[in-house]
Amino acid sequence: MRTLYFDCFSGISGDMVIGALIDAGADPNRLVEELKKLHIEDEYKLTWKKLVKNGITSTKFDVVLMNNVQSHHHDHDGAHDHEHEHHHDHHHEHHHHHDHRAYKDIVGLIENAGFDDPVKITALKIFKRIGEAEGHIHGIPLEKVHFHEVGAVDSIIDIIGAAILIHQLEIDIIKSSPIPVGTGRIHIDHGVYPVPAPATLEILKGVPIDQSDIKFELTTPTGAAIVSVLAEEFCSIPSMKINSIGYGAGTKTFKNHPNVLRVIIGD
Repeated sequence: MRTLYFDCFSGISGDMVIGALIDAGADPNRLVEELKKLHIEDEYKLTWKKLVKNGITSTKFDVVLMNNVQSHHHDHDGAHDHEHEHHHDHHHEHHHHHDHRAYKDIVGLIENAGFDDPVKITALKIFKRIGEAEGHIHGIPLEKVHFHEVGAVDSIIDIIGAAILIHQLEIDIIKSSPIPVGTGRIHIDHGVYPVPAPATLEILKGVPIDQSDIKFELTTPTGAAIVSVLAEEFCSIPSMKINSIGYGAGTKTFKNHPNVLRVIIGD
């Protein structure tokens, strides 16, 4: 049984997940090809590069949005989608009629793409987890949920990409460490909120979270949803023979703490 362990000592975001999986040996070119099934490739391009974060070589993954100088991921594991996307929205509404997609549009996009069943089922589950959390917080039913941050293309790519790469790596069992969420405050479109953001906290119901003194949003809603849906157990590193290890870089750099997500794959 191939086991994958998410070692989230610095939290988790969508782009960190993809970076870590590529770093652990998943094929990014196959990811690019698979994602073409969504027929939205005119909206983005994907980049990945090796970089060193606090002495650890890791892979930084980015979704660069077309018609937009700044990638929404530029601070994705940072002060986070909410803040940045909403600032862009006002200026780029005319380019980006896709920034606000309804939950049902995303479901349709995934269902019509012709992915292998495990990919489709995983991606739908992760989106549902976020949709339900957002609906719960805003007091609206799932089918009325519109995604600002999550519907933005980068989160669609992160979530479906994670499903594609997990399937590609032929993983049978997924486990994770408890999830540090960080502390402090962030600015989102509704005002100044505590960290973790309400959606993140709602998504992490039933998941052990880890206290952390880092004044920063370590875990984003997308990262939280990916790990809460995928992991069947939250524990320390399980007994296994290790085959590969991957490090996915976050955007932000901390002084004495590498901001990376580690994945460990073994049997």
